[in-house]
Amino acid sequence: MRQPRRPSRRAFAAIAASVMGLLMTSAIAAPAAAEGRIRIAEQYGLGYLPLHVLRHNQLIEKHGKALGLDIAVEWVQLSGGAAMNDALLSGSIDLGSAGVGPLLTIWDRTRGNANVKAIASLNDMPLFLTTSNPKVKTLKDFTDADKIALPAVKVGVQARILQLAAEKELGAGKHDALDKLTVSMPHPDATAALLSGSGGITAHLSGPPFQYQQLDDPKMHKVFSSYDVLGGQHSFNLIWSKQSFRDDNPKTYRAFLNALREAMDSINADHEAAADAYLAQNKGSLDKGYILRLLNDPDIRFTVTPNRTEVFADFMHKVGAIKNKPASWKDYFFDDLHDGAGS
Repeated sequence: MRQPRRPSRRAFAAIAASVMGLLMTSAIAAPAAAEGRIRIAEQYGLGYLPLHVLRHNQLIEKHGKALGLDIAVEWVQLSGGAAMNDALLSGSIDLGSAGVGPLLTIWDRTRGNANVKAIASLNDMPLFLTTSNPKVKTLKDFTDADKIALPAVKVGVQARILQLAAEKELGAGKHDALDKLTVSMPHPDATAALLSGSGGITAHLSGPPFQYQQLDDPKMHKVFSSYDVLGGQHSFNLIWSKQSFRDDNPKTYRAFLNALREAMDSINADHEAAADAYLAQNKGSLDKGYILRLLNDPDIRFTVTPNRTEVFADFMHKVGAIKNKPASWKDYFFDDLHDGAGS
């Protein structure tokens, strides 16, 4: 049997050159392919208005073009900080958004590894604990017959605020006294259950617009505001990413941050347009006048600058929710905002 002919040296050289060319092309193309794609997860409510404005006005795409980049933006809607962090660590999303508590949890968990940090704050907003139980005037009045709905139990910002309030009212070491009454539910579902009296839900710690909708019902009343618990206005929601996303996609990251700043300026300059963007991205029963009422509330502010986040950090470290105590807010924020007067 004839043996197959071996390729000549010239053929070997041609094959090698071809393979090397393919490898070099792949190596060169890989970073370009990585840049230009961003997957962002948002949640329900007015606390995510800057992201709704980004999406509605295609501001990320606009700022990407200014940097010479066509950016494909993918949006996902999740409920609760735990779901956000799971999705980020699994690689399903690039940017997660939720309250201060979940950010501190994932920052603490990923130090020296994924190094997740906050990009910016999304707002300052008060969070109300509301109830339909006429017997509940303070936290001491809750019994085992009550159920308190939260978007995420134990780890979400609402959960941490409830714990802060419990320690303040019930005493040291009592921060988790009400955890046994909490159940995890998305804000829209919890609002519907609370107002209809279904599922045993008697209270809800939420955020705008849900808490205001609830208080429009005469059978509802407010137990506390988070501004009272924390001693003033504070950041509600933040947005964060892994260090690797920021390092590997500098133009995409920059386009997002520039777009977020423009969204903030747009909201603060034109409440009418902001309300239109919110309604376009959130199909529901609220009308424009209702959204404008909230946007005109001086307790609600849209800013990238973190405010009183260190109160959460100190508390979470004290109760063992995070192992590492940050020296300041700058430890868990990327340095883009470090020149600002955050806290």
